[in-house]
Amino acid sequence: MTDETLSRRFIDTLYETIKSRRGDDPNESYTAQLFDGGVETIARKIGEESTEVIVAALRETPAHVVSESADLLYHLMVLWAEQDITPDDVFEEL
Repeated sequence: MTDETLSRRFIDTLYETIKSRRGDDPNESYTAQLFDGGVETIARKIGEESTEVIVAALRETPAHVVSESADLLYHLMVLWAEQDITPDDVFEEL
């Protein structure tokens, strides 16, 4: 299996896991908390994480940029799931 295939499988699996948290108990799942807060809460987190990526890029190590990028990607995927956007929709646009 190629690295590309593994990466794609990981994205798809993460997306499905995120979607499966919709409707779960917000006291037991951070992802469910985000869904419970709605698009406003999710968008606010994306703004926060975007800023953290920028700050890390300007002042931190590449490892910190990786960490903050992972947080940003996760929150973007929560937004995708909230708005019924699939990774395929985004990849098609790219």
